Amino acid sequence: MYRSFLHLLVAALPVAVSAVPTQNCCQLVDSKIPGRISYPGSTTYKSSIASYYGDSERELSPSCIYRPTTTSEVQRFVQLVTSGDCTNNQFAVRGGGHTYWSGAANIQPGITVDMRAMNSLQLSTDQKIASIGGGALWDQIYPQLVPYNLTVMGGRIPGIGVGGFATGGGITFASREHGFSCDNIVGYEIVLASGKVAYASAGSNPDLWLALKGGSNNFGIVTRFDIGTISQGQMSYNLVGYNYTNASLQAQANAFSNFMKPQNFDKSAMMGVFLNYLGGQLSLSNALWYIQPVQKPAVYNPFFNITSSSVSVSQLDTVDKVVEKFGEAIPSHVDRGFQLTFSFCNPDPATYVQLFNIWEKAMPKLASVEGIFVEFLVQPHPVTNGTNLFGLQAGKTDDVMVDMTSAYTNKADDALVAQVLTDVVNQQKQLLKKSNYLIDFLYLNYADISQPVLRSWGSSNVNKLKAASKKYDPSGVFQTQVPGGFKIPK
Repeated sequence: MYRSFLHLLVAALPVAVSAVPTQNCCQLVDSKIPGRISYPGSTTYKSSIASYYGDSERELSPSCIYRPTTTSEVQRFVQLVTSGDCTNNQFAVRGGGHTYWSGAANIQPGITVDMRAMNSLQLSTDQKIASIGGGALWDQIYPQLVPYNLTVMGGRIPGIGVGGFATGGGITFASREHGFSCDNIVGYEIVLASGKVAYASAGSNPDLWLALKGGSNNFGIVTRFDIGTISQGQMSYNLVGYNYTNASLQAQANAFSNFMKPQNFDKSAMMGVFLNYLGGQLSLSNALWYIQPVQKPAVYNPFFNITSSSVSVSQLDTVDKVVEKFGEAIPSHVDRGFQLTFSFCNPDPATYVQLFNIWEKAMPKLASVEGIFVEFLVQPHPVTNGTNLFGLQAGKTDDVMVDMTSAYTNKADDALVAQVLTDVVNQQKQLLKKSNYLIDFLYLNYADISQPVLRSWGSSNVNKLKAASKKYDPSGVFQTQVPGGFKIPK
């Protein structure tokens, strides 16, 4: 299933107007923290750039790349670039580098901070807390927890960075029981704009702790995440494909609408309905996960029993192996890409069919786009405990999220792809709004920069973000000197 399950995420390039050339600041950092700066043309530099998931980030060439290995090296870097003649130079911070749009985690000109060398894992004595380096990848962490029959709330595919994922929310296999990844973070070690190291938890800097639960890169550089562990042995993963017919779409709509009803809620069950367009062909499939060691859970019988279903994967294994298997059909890189998201309360089956049809009717408009792949993913919302600033009702089980994502070959097709998918999403949202199903929330990790993510969480939560920014970053370093990402609305 080529390029299936793209669970990932086009803005203007950020431009720095510098009193002192960025190259001078690179040299300053290099002289004060030797061995951590790489320049264009070097093997380390080229490897870092090549590791971005999409071409929109790979095409940017920062003036240099800084690769810290310790919190003190992050601290010293921030002190250097926020003082003296370097204050007008800009920088970006990256982890896994999976966001599609340009400038999210890279910069030109400027300095890109590549956090991936900070990938440590340490368990607390009681094994209830995993302390994870701010640059780690989730698939590096999972295998280390397997011997303890533990896991953490991380990404579902290989290559996803802890930093961006967790500060943007985070959706995973156990999200119906444990909510967003950020709901489970008990503490953050963070380097603030002042260069000071702070710790944010429910008992220490609680306003910053809450702001970091979805607030992305707006408050500093997180160097360590202390996240609650989850007891986890084996879990199941079934991949089920269907003939793409009107009857199959109706059956999917019936089964998913029923699955999402509160009376049918099963906290162990997380799934996705995938409608894909590739090479002019339409396809339909389900990814069915269950965090208990049950090969074919009864809650999924309505999906297994749909006529023409074919199970291509039926796996009972540990989380690390499920992530590995789920990622087999995903390319390590894509060329161009565009992604949108929205959420709504579970509607009747007829509404799902209408959503499917709106998407299907638009796909021929993209037939001429070289390498075009479009995925329309419908999945349950995490059931949050409310310890975030998303404005969602705690404990609500019948909200649904869409990830509308694409991949294609040429930059020349950016405008067409964006226009077609934006039109699709707008039509779908209008349909849902008419029947009062649409909700305001936009999920940061699936959103395009054109979407008003932070505003969608409500004015009271935006005010909390503003207050935290003013308190912990009074000079606005992470609003202006770090221009990438979703900035706090003014």
